[in-house]
Formats: sequence, C-alpha cells, structure tokens
Amino acid sequence: MENETVNIDVLQLEGLKVSPESSIPVFILFLLIYIFIMVSNIGLVVLIFTEKSLHQPMYLLFCNMSINDVLGATTVIPRLLSDIFVPGTNRSIHYIDCVIQAFCSHLHGATSHTVLMIMAVDRYVAICNPLRYTTIMTKRMVVKLSVSAWAVTFVLIAITVGLSVRLSRCRRVVFNPFCDNPSLFKLSCENLIINHIYGLITAMGTLFVSLCSVMLTYMRIAMVCLSSKNKALNSKALQTCATHLVVYIILLVSGAIIIILHRFSRLSDHRKLASILFHVVPPAMNTVIYGVQIKAVRQKIFIIFTRNTMNVTRANRSEVTGQTNSSSSPPDDRNKNEEDYVARTGVTGAHTLEAHLVYSKVLQRRIRPIVEPWIQEDHPGRGTLDQLYTL
Repeated sequence: MENETVNIDVLQLEGLKVSPESSIPVFILFLLIYIFIMVSNIGLVVLIFTEKSLHQPMYLLFCNMSINDVLGATTVIPRLLSDIFVPGTNRSIHYIDCVIQAFCSHLHGATSHTVLMIMAVDRYVAICNPLRYTTIMTKRMVVKLSVSAWAVTFVLIAITVGLSVRLSRCRRVVFNPFCDNPSLFKLSCENLIINHIYGLITAMGTLFVSLCSVMLTYMRIAMVCLSSKNKALNSKALQTCATHLVVYIILLVSGAIIIILHRFSRLSDHRKLASILFHVVPPAMNTVIYGVQIKAVRQKIFIIFTRNTMNVTRANRSEVTGQTNSSSSPPDDRNKNEEDYVARTGVTGAHTLEAHLVYSKVLQRRIRPIVEPWIQEDHPGRGTLDQLYTL
C-alpha cells in the first residue's frame, strides 16, 4: 500500500508548532521581523543605487546579499504567518508551490555563500593590490561576479530539486515547517541514493569552496596588514574585513547547527526551529552590521535622516512665517530679497541663499544683545535693528 503512487497534488504541511496561547505573540514577532528585514534590506539597496558616492564595488556587491536576504525571508516567513492560526491538520500546500518554496529556500542558502565569496575577492584586491583596484574591479567585473554568484547556485539547486521532482510520490505529509529538498524526496518510496549522494556533494562542496576561499583570502589580507606600517590603512582594512567576517560567521554557524541537528532524530523540533532561524537571523543581522559598521553607509543614513528633519522644520517655519506676513507684506517680497542678494553678491542657488540667511540670523542674534542697550527706543537705528532681526 505504501508503494502506491498518490496522485493528489495537495500536500499536508506541518508548519510551525505553537500553542494557541502563544500564537498571537509569535505572529506579531515574526511579522515585525519580516517588516524590518524588508524595509532595511530594500532601503539599503535603494540608498546604494541612488547615492553616487556609494557606487563602489564593495557596496554594489553587497546589494546581492540584501536581495538574497529578501528572497530568503519572503520564501519562508509569509507562509509561516498564514499557517499559525490554522489547525495542524488543515495546513495544506500545492505540490508546485512546495517545489518553488524548496527551490527558493536552497537558492537563498547557497547564494549566501557565493555572494560572500565574491565580496571576499573584492576586499582581497582592494587591500593586496590597491594600485590596480580601479582597473580590476570595474563595473563590468562587478556584473560578472554578481551574475556568476547567482548562476552557479541556480544551476546546482535546479539539478538538486529536479532529481526530487522526477520521483513518484507515495506520501502527502511534509514533516517540516516549510518545504525543502529533503521534504520533497521523502514523499517518495523509490530508491533515493542518487538524491543523497548529489545533495551531499553539492552541500559539502559549496561549504568547502566557500570556507577555503574566505580563509585563504583573509590570511593573505592579514599578512599584508602585518607587513604594512600604515596604521590608518590597516585600521580601515580591518574594519571592513571584520564586518564581512562577522556576516560570514553568522551564516556558517546557522548552517552548521542545522547540519549537526540532522544527526540527532530526537532533536527534530530543534532542527526545524534552527531551519527557520536560518532564514530569519542572517537577513535581519546583515543590514544592521553593514549599516552600523561601515562608516560611509552610516554617514549617508545620518545625512538623509538629518535632511528630512530639517525639511520638516523648514516647512513648518515657512508656513508660520507665511501666515504672519501675509497681511503686511506683498507675496513677492522674498523673491525681491533674493534678487537683491544675488545682485549684490553674484551668488545664485536656493541652498546658498538659504544658508546665507540662516547665517545672517545667527549673527543678528549674537549682535543684538550687545548693540541694543546702546540704542534708545526713539533712536532712528532702533527700527533698522528690529527690521534686521525679523528677516
């Protein structure tokens, strides 16, 4: 009976095991984490693409990491959220949707390693061969590295999932919070030796190449830093490299925990939780680490927030000033003042004029307490001082 093929395309998904009392807090927690992942990663990509000063290979390559994190989080978290309030026996998923989710989840894991590998190459060229950095890490090279990082993993994962899809199905229950490749081939009663061998070679090969390339790259970088006497350069190099290494260690530890827990059947619930955290913790931590540690990104974020605050304050001030002066001054007084200023100084541009007016007000506030006691109420200069102060 077990060898009989099941033709039903609807599978029963185990989902996330939570008690009814904790379902609402868990839902809110995962929802907030998902919103944070989406806003922070997409915001960082938009910031890098819109700010020309960040159009550098290191930041452009990091965009691959943010896009991959969005893919990984979107693959797992929304499905978990939709199934939290559904009873376990009623949680279902179409087989095609399960295949797509398995493909995307494995693509996220493999691409995380390849993206960190190409980022390590960028740091190696920047520190070990700085004079040729601009000629080697051109925009064309950045595109080549990015495409190769995605293409290699796409082919490997497509073959992995394809070997599972070719199998006939005799079961319909997925004993996992979400669909992955082991969940797919465990639905079959056929011989799975090919799936196990290819999956092991692919996983261990990707991990081995990733670990060796990163270790060799940073050993070479460490040797260059130790032999260099430029402390400022060494400090900057160690800062950027430390950020990259922290991200890599988080990814490595998250994946290693899942692999280790696979060896203990009694810890299956812990493994399932670790597999969820693999798609939650690194995507949430990567933007925080890069946004806080890298000085250029941190400064740009600070400038944008400061600019938005100043724009809001300036708009409120202009609205109040416009309401106050609407009855006493003609609407084109400010334009006349700007024209007079340009005619006197020859300086054009709204930002330059605005900066001059702000600077003038600061000077007036400092001069008034000194000059005012020497000018009587009926002195002709008193009105001129008041007029200057209210500009």
